[in-house]
Amino acid sequence: MFLTIPTLLTWARIVAIPLIVGVFYLPADTATRNLIATVMFVVVALTDWLDGYLARRLNQSSAFGAFLDPVADKFLVCASLLILVQLDRVNALIALVIIGREIAISALREWMAQIGASRSVAVHMLGKLKTVVQMVAIPFLLFDGRLFGFIDTHLWGIVLIIAAAVLTIWSMVYYLQKALPEIRAKAR
Repeated sequence: MFLTIPTLLTWARIVAIPLIVGVFYLPADTATRNLIATVMFVVVALTDWLDGYLARRLNQSSAFGAFLDPVADKFLVCASLLILVQLDRVNALIALVIIGREIAISALREWMAQIGASRSVAVHMLGKLKTVVQMVAIPFLLFDGRLFGFIDTHLWGIVLIIAAAVLTIWSMVYYLQKALPEIRAKAR
């Protein structure tokens, strides 16, 4: 269904992405732009949890929602990483690793679904952990200052985004290993 509450929240997440990017073009000081973008990112990222919760609670799960939800997450992460690269807060190689993995695993999942083997590349805890680390690293890097006067969000954001890149590679290898038997079977 296109107009359930969970799906509308997912659509709102997609619509919010250019707004988060647009914050960095506002005629405001850097600290203000950083704060607005960070708050927007956190609120938008929390809708990911909320739409899943509501889909289950209201019995409004749908195939379309299951498709759109991870697409919205990938758009949000990729757009945020591109802004962070532009602001010189994230190394382009790290962004490339994370974005490249998202494209590769999405393509792998699509192909595995076409050959009837989508269960072999179902979401794993490693992929979920990667997502959580990314979703904490990105707002730290967007904020790029001292939180509560003593937490250096830039430093912690860099540490976490590097950890996310490592988890990204690790989870990609995991999914490829799970898919390999199916790939070999279909190649015969």
